[in-house]
Amino acid sequence: MTATPNPKPQPPPKATSATEKSPGAIAMGWLHTAKFLTTAPQLHFLPALDVPEIAFVGRSNAGKSTCINTLTQQKQLAFASKRPGRTQHINLFSLGKQGVMDAVLTDLPGYGYAAVPKQDKIRWQQVMANYLVTRENLKAIVLMCDPRHGMTELDEVLLDVIRPRVEEGLKFLVVLTKADKLTRAESTKALSIAKLQAGGGEVRLFSAPKRTGVEEVATLLWDWAHSEPKAIKDVPAPAAQPL
Repeated sequence: MTATPNPKPQPPPKATSATEKSPGAIAMGWLHTAKFLTTAPQLHFLPALDVPEIAFVGRSNAGKSTCINTLTQQKQLAFASKRPGRTQHINLFSLGKQGVMDAVLTDLPGYGYAAVPKQDKIRWQQVMANYLVTRENLKAIVLMCDPRHGMTELDEVLLDVIRPRVEEGLKFLVVLTKADKLTRAESTKALSIAKLQAGGGEVRLFSAPKRTGVEEVATLLWDWAHSEPKAIKDVPAPAAQPL
């Protein structure tokens, strides 16, 4: 009878501090500090800021408000209008712990909704294009896209507008929302197509109900906002200034 050899002793698991947090937990905690800062109907109403700004854009009904509220763990921070396409203000939210603002989230109006008058569509396309091209402290753009429909002509126009700034270093992320409505094969296909269309930008699948990609996107945004020393400043958060 052959004796069974004793198993090789395994090293004990590394001790982890109870206060040690994962990058995802740190990023989610940071995003949870989001507070309404101001709203503006035109660019000249926006305050001049010297902290990184991350803008969320996308077609109406692409899930932009849900994404922002999920990332910030706040149910009604970003307002989802019952009449898509009618919300025509740029909304800014400050980020930063202990009252010190170190970044800003910008919620740009949804675009492409058929019921919006053509004149309003053209006006808001011009406002958004000017914002994306001229906003000096803009650090990153997050484009919401429903992968069941793919990128539309208006999404492609937006990509053309920001391409020069992306080439100069502007960060860019395509968030494929409502990923829970796709099969695994459909998700893989949508991800591959979006990566080709993003032209060097990042692409992530995202689902609020299933929490798919939530911490991953949060970590990416935290990294982008804090990737330069000048991004972390003792800048007091200004009081909210609704118009």
